Amino acid sequence: SVPADASNPASVVVSVLNISATLGSQAVLPCKSYRMVWTQDRLNDRQRVVHWDVCSNYYGDNKMERLYDMYSAGDQRVYSSYNKGRIFMPENAFTDGNFSLVIKDVAESDEGTYSCNLHHHYCHLYETVKIKLAITKKAEDAGQYWDGEKPVIVALEGSTVTLPCVNRNHIWTERHSEEEQQVVHWDRQPPGVPHDRADRLIDLYASGERRSYGPLFIRQKMNITDTAFALGDFSLRISQLESADEGTYSCHLHHHYCGLHERRIYQVFVMEPVREKKVVNLTTHNVAPALDPNVVRGHNVINVIIPESRLHFFQQLGYILATLLLFIVILIIVVLVTRKRRQRGYEYNVKKYGEKDVNLKEFTVDTTDLTQYRSEDIRLDYKNNILKEKAEQARSFPAKNIDLDKDFRKEYCK
Repeated sequence: SVPADASNPASVVVSVLNISATLGSQAVLPCKSYRMVWTQDRLNDRQRVVHWDVCSNYYGDNKMERLYDMYSAGDQRVYSSYNKGRIFMPENAFTDGNFSLVIKDVAESDEGTYSCNLHHHYCHLYETVKIKLAITKKAEDAGQYWDGEKPVIVALEGSTVTLPCVNRNHIWTERHSEEEQQVVHWDRQPPGVPHDRADRLIDLYASGERRSYGPLFIRQKMNITDTAFALGDFSLRISQLESADEGTYSCHLHHHYCGLHERRIYQVFVMEPVREKKVVNLTTHNVAPALDPNVVRGHNVINVIIPESRLHFFQQLGYILATLLLFIVILIIVVLVTRKRRQRGYEYNVKKYGEKDVNLKEFTVDTTDLTQYRSEDIRLDYKNNILKEKAEQARSFPAKNIDLDKDFRKEYCK
């Protein structure tokens, strides 16, 4: 395993792989961990156990012998009556992770290779620490060293020796709800994008809760099976691969209850499918070759990567341009509304006062038939309507002189 970067120091990178797939095919990014599978058998006292074994050649048989067992509930077992009260482990071993074996009054028969076996069935943890113990009768020879495979402790006969076995990474707290402890994250990092800005794809919890992120077509094409926590298989399946799917994918496994923090990183490349070369005789057929229906063409996606130093400037410029455009639109709307109101007011005034306001330029007056009158104003006071009518008739029609006597005389003479 390789230590993770500074952005996530708690996780450990356990695998880095490059995966190439054909355009339009389905890619599977494997991510399996049997330690993430829960047994949930409620036997907490039997879930964590430490065994101490010894392989001794003192009696010439070179066999493995079980010395000591200790369970998380506090139960301890010493297999040999000879070792009772002589070998033991600290009582708070499962609290501070110190499972060292203490041997009092060491004897030549204690010489051999000891193994500390750590079992965490609930978290699928199985580790073994080996230590070689040598006995000497000279005090100056006592000490310890590394033989290239395991530590070697040279103890003085009759003294007390401690065989270290420390493991603090997988200590149970037994205070958290189980459903919130196991979680799997899948992230995607497009080309040119730094790791701290990767896109989250899926969150999967042991309780069955699932969260998918991104657009709908991304959520439909990238999935994890529903039986992931039952089988320990958290592989990400990407259907209908496109060029836009290229990038760095990472699977994060977190089991806070068991102290598990691992990452698996995959670099995905999408290649064009191999096409068969077809010879087309253009002299006899002036028709372009037909498109191959078997070739899957993905979306045309253009990834524009803006450097971090210029990103802030472009954001500010975008805000300024958007504000200016909004101001111009508001100004245009105000001008149009004002102009429309003025036109409505003008039409109303014309309709209201059209009968009184007369443009004299549109009328021509013929003054040839008008009789010239004196310029003095004629003012008549009439006593009744009969005199008024007579006066008007006199002005409009000239008086006709009728000689009544003449007609009378004619009649009389006859």
